[in-house]
Amino acid sequence: MCALIFHFLLLNIPLLLASLIHPRCYWRTKLKEGKDLDLGPNCVFFLQPTSEAIGREHWNKYLNEFTTPESQRFAFALAFSMDEVNRNPGLLPNMSLFDYIGFGCKTLPQFTRHMRMVINNVLPNYDCTRKPMCALLLTGTSWETTATIQTFMNLFVSYQVFLLTFGPFHPVLSDHEQYPLLYQMAPNDISLALAMVSFILYFRWNWVGLVISDNDQGIQFLSYLRREMEKNTVCFAFVNMIPVNMELYMPRAEVYYNQIMTSSTNVVIIYGDIEYTLALSVRRWESLGIKRIWITTSHGDDAMSKRDDTLDSFHGTLTFAHHHPDISGFKNVVQTLNPINYSDKYLASMEWMYFNCEALASNCNTMENCSSNATLQWLMENTFDMAFSGSSYDIYNAVYASAHAMHEWFFQYLVLLEIPILNNYKSVCLKLYDILRNIHFTNPVGDRVTINQREKLQEECDVFYISNLQQGLEIKVKIGSFSPYFPHGQQLHLSAEMMEWATGSTKILPSVCSADCGPGFRKFWKEGMATCCFECSPCPENEISNETNVDQCVMCPEEQYANPEQNHCVDKAVVFLSYEDPLGMALALIALCFTAFTAVGLGVFVKHHDTPIVKANNKTLSYLLLISLMSCFLCSLLFLGRPNTATCILQQITFGIVFTVAVSTVLAKTITVVLAFKLTGTRRRMKYILISGVPNYIIPMCSLFQVILCAIWLGSSPPFVDIDAHSEHGHIIIVCNKGSVTAFYSVLGYLACLAMGSFTVAFLVRNLPDAFNEAKYLTFSMLVFCSVWLSFIPVYHSTKGKVMVAVEIFSILASTAGMLGCIFVPKFYIILLRPERNSIQNIRKKS
Repeated sequence: MCALIFHFLLLNIPLLLASLIHPRCYWRTKLKEGKDLDLGPNCVFFLQPTSEAIGREHWNKYLNEFTTPESQRFAFALAFSMDEVNRNPGLLPNMSLFDYIGFGCKTLPQFTRHMRMVINNVLPNYDCTRKPMCALLLTGTSWETTATIQTFMNLFVSYQVFLLTFGPFHPVLSDHEQYPLLYQMAPNDISLALAMVSFILYFRWNWVGLVISDNDQGIQFLSYLRREMEKNTVCFAFVNMIPVNMELYMPRAEVYYNQIMTSSTNVVIIYGDIEYTLALSVRRWESLGIKRIWITTSHGDDAMSKRDDTLDSFHGTLTFAHHHPDISGFKNVVQTLNPINYSDKYLASMEWMYFNCEALASNCNTMENCSSNATLQWLMENTFDMAFSGSSYDIYNAVYASAHAMHEWFFQYLVLLEIPILNNYKSVCLKLYDILRNIHFTNPVGDRVTINQREKLQEECDVFYISNLQQGLEIKVKIGSFSPYFPHGQQLHLSAEMMEWATGSTKILPSVCSADCGPGFRKFWKEGMATCCFECSPCPENEISNETNVDQCVMCPEEQYANPEQNHCVDKAVVFLSYEDPLGMALALIALCFTAFTAVGLGVFVKHHDTPIVKANNKTLSYLLLISLMSCFLCSLLFLGRPNTATCILQQITFGIVFTVAVSTVLAKTITVVLAFKLTGTRRRMKYILISGVPNYIIPMCSLFQVILCAIWLGSSPPFVDIDAHSEHGHIIIVCNKGSVTAFYSVLGYLACLAMGSFTVAFLVRNLPDAFNEAKYLTFSMLVFCSVWLSFIPVYHSTKGKVMVAVEIFSILASTAGMLGCIFVPKFYIILLRPERNSIQNIRKKS
């Protein structure tokens, strides 16, 4: 564990140091020459050792050969590097590294015309008195110039020439089969692609445009960028491949413009050779008012800076450059060559000058608050150091690589005598080239340098923000760095303070293909859409998403449901038909009222038990029927309240038994009526059956069979408490599950058979004398009973939750009230309101 902690702290040391180092700013004046589109000088320098002492005074005449700031930039870097090498006693002792100026910096056509003359003068094949020299050529920045020189050397020189290039890395020149003695000092741009993608991810962009040169260099960078973007789900809004040929570019210039204007992206990456067509495109887009965040490499600084000072349509330019340490003393050396000509302002016109950002930031909170006049005056009044550009630093390393190789070559040649002294100078030069291609050394600023591209490590990168001020002034602020050696996710380090000071805001424009799908929505893709583009769809019912841009919504647990916004789950309300519920309260009140009414009716019958109407209707069965009806009313109360196992069992068992008693009592009364009015020849036997109370045995016999059915029900699959979480949205309904549905409908079916039997028998004797005959009342009661329960079945199955329970309670109350009303209400009416009809005389008269 201690080792892991130590390793973690060790990895974070560079981040801590980066946060402590004072950030540096850079400034330069912008060129206004009409030929400012000549963006890339083609320079070739010839390096050779000499026994002469070369001092700084030599470079005054040398530097006068270079007339443009671009060419002087490289000439100064070469002069500084060679002067530093020549002053180093540990390299090339008693010798100096000398540059022949016959090549210089020219355009490619000038090189083509001048090449043969220079080769004849410098590297003659016909002069037998002059020993051939081992040539080391330093070329840049155009790869075409380098390739042309290599071809000329192979054609007109009798031995091979080693070329070192200081221009941007180009994939064509990395083909060692075609260019076996050509090595590029600049690293490849894969680390720049990694840094750009990390920067894009840092600001959560996923929709960027790309403008590249339509050549091998642009295509190589596109492959680097596409590979990293696909890993991190970043997409191209468009890819403009700008042809180098002007004739191919002009017909499509409007298409390129329309692609950027119609695209929804706010971020555009520009990469490629600083060719005339690419620079022309950038200037045209800017002049037409396109507002974007432009991301480019250090090679594109010139193209992005050469625009009209009066325009301010750029949202900002971000530049990514390979990191290299500062080389102190460069400006002082240049100024000592000719201090009159090379002032700070002149040097700034061709190279970045750097200073501590905090010195300028102390005068204003942000760059936007800085007055242009005050800023320029402040810059002119202060002295700054001069910074090496990427190509200048490559020249610096190339000069040191040549010096280290020559040092090793002379050491082997003169001291160790490992190189034989032969007239075969070709083999001697090849030995020098072999040493050079395998050279490894640490330069004076601490960087490890190797020539072989395959052995080079990925470079660290710096991130700059360029702000364009008036009066021809640009400020470039270093806002962060990228290291490919840090853990993933920690490779990019940005300074929020410097970004806010440089841009004037902490907010950066978004650049996404589709707006975020907020909580409650999910992403979905249509056919043909890019992976970064999507549409938002609300989550399905009872599903939520509480994050942004989710692919799938999450189903809520059964005990919860999705809120209306569908961004979180809410606990469901537990629902059952309670006494506090208005519906439950109403049903309970009805049941109690009917129970009380039945009890009062029983009391009336008991009080008037000696009256003819009570006696004529078999008072014993009437008492039993009234009591069973009271029980039927009261059993409905078992369906109210929170269900539990006991109440679920009691509900169905009590309902089945008490209704069986009531219906079988009605059947007994019906059979009694039949026996009383249908006595024929066997009158004495029928009379005995009637008097002995045999019809009363129907009640226990029928009830026993129902008890057996209920016992089978309880034994096989009894009722139980069930939770219904799906019938009603947002509610968990607690109900009593019937258990065995077959048993439940068997109980109902048995009651229906008893009711139909009673209805049939009563219907047959409905026309007997009214004084003793209650058959028609029994017929109506069974008709009501059967109608209620026949309508119960479809209604019961079409409802859910507590409404289903209410339907069952209502059926119980309705069927019970129907029997009570049809059988006993007429008798209560006669007993209480028409007592004169309740007499022997009236009965005999009707009989």
